[in-house]
Amino acid sequence: MAGITLSDAQTQLANWLTASTKVAAGQSYSIAGRTVTRADSEQIRKQIIYWDRQVKRLTKGGITIKGVTPI
Repeated sequence: MAGITLSDAQTQLANWLTASTKVAAGQSYSIAGRTVTRADSEQIRKQIIYWDRQVKRLTKGGITIKGVTPI
C-alpha cells in the first residue's frame, strides 16, 4: 500500500474545511426521519490541523529532522 499522496492530503483538507464551514453556518445537524446527527467541531478542528500539516509536509518533499546528523 502506498503512502498518502499530496493529492490525497489536499482532498482530505478540503473535505474537512467544507465540514467546518457547514458547522459554522449552523448545519451541525441533519434531520432525516427524526434522526439528529451532531458534528464534533473539536474533531473537525483537529483534522484540519492534521491534514494541513500533511499538505505542508508533502509540499516540502518530506520530513525534516533538525539537530541530527545522519550516519
